[in-house]
Amino acid sequence: MLQIPWTAKKTNERVLNEANKRRSLVRTIRKRQATFLGHVMRRGKLEHLVTTGKFEGKRSRGRQREKIMDGLATWLGPGKVSDILAAVKDRDLLRDMIANAYKQGT
Repeated sequence: MLQIPWTAKKTNERVLNEANKRRSLVRTIRKRQATFLGHVMRRGKLEHLVTTGKFEGKRSRGRQREKIMDGLATWLGPGKVSDILAAVKDRDLLRDMIANAYKQGT
């Protein structure tokens, strides 16, 4: 990109700022996750149970893994997981939430 040597010890954020670029892969992945979530939640099958964390079974020791819903709740804006689950039933509302989060670039 900018022919920066590896010995320059610059962070990725600094290189992106110098190149006037933004991270787009994370935004694209989150957008697709949110779209997939809408499809899954409307169907209400096994995937619904897994993504909401209501699947029975033993938990492994150690730190609890991050759930898909928690990551999407922080990405879609200030709100709770229950707000997102309520918005899933209204396609237009969910579509607007995804579009606003994608525009903000978080």
